[in-house]
Amino acid sequence: MTDSWLEVMQQALTLLITFDADLWAIISVSFSVSLAALLITIVPCIAAGFLLAYARFPGRWLLSNLIYTMQTIPTVVIGLLVYLLLSHQGAWGDLRWLFTQKGMILGQILICAPILIAMSQAAFTSLDRRAWETARTLGANALSAIFMLLKELRIAILVAVVAAFSRILTEVGCSMMVGGNIAHHTRNIPTAIALETSKGDFAQAIALGMVLLFLSLIFTFSLGMLRGSTEPRSQ
Repeated sequence: MTDSWLEVMQQALTLLITFDADLWAIISVSFSVSLAALLITIVPCIAAGFLLAYARFPGRWLLSNLIYTMQTIPTVVIGLLVYLLLSHQGAWGDLRWLFTQKGMILGQILICAPILIAMSQAAFTSLDRRAWETARTLGANALSAIFMLLKELRIAILVAVVAAFSRILTEVGCSMMVGGNIAHHTRNIPTAIALETSKGDFAQAIALGMVLLFLSLIFTFSLGMLRGSTEPRSQ
């Protein structure tokens, strides 16, 4: 059994090192879809977090709690919602996005948006409101004042971005339902791992798992270094 698993590990490493076409097509789909969803979402969600932290309007408390609740919704439920919307009988069926990368991007936007908004709101709330008021009093326009706050909160915002990206990069339920796990088209890393494992083909699943583990290590060490660079030096 040990030799068998060693052989599987060797095969997984070979797939990565030799740039196996099928393996890297899966990785490419996963990154292109998740990065697109993140880039579309990041600016409006951080802006929404700022408004929820500093603005005062009717229904603010209800909206904040709704966003926090949305973070706990299983991704397969979001996938079901998007599937119903994009099906032939659905409200957005004319878009023909079901089983396409566009449909997957839509689903991942709905998954990462609540995370970005909630964590951005928490970051802005943690900062003394007087920083915003002082900047405005000294003549800074709204955009300049926001950039000043973002500079102060850059680590917290980066943590929010990484958390959102990690969630959508590794989710299975929504991608499986909306994308259909079509080879070279909508098959991403999590759905491929699930498929290959169910087939008993562990080499590709392990290779893809290595990619996710490597990314996790990069994110963790990068954030650790950023946190360390912002800590005050001892005298």
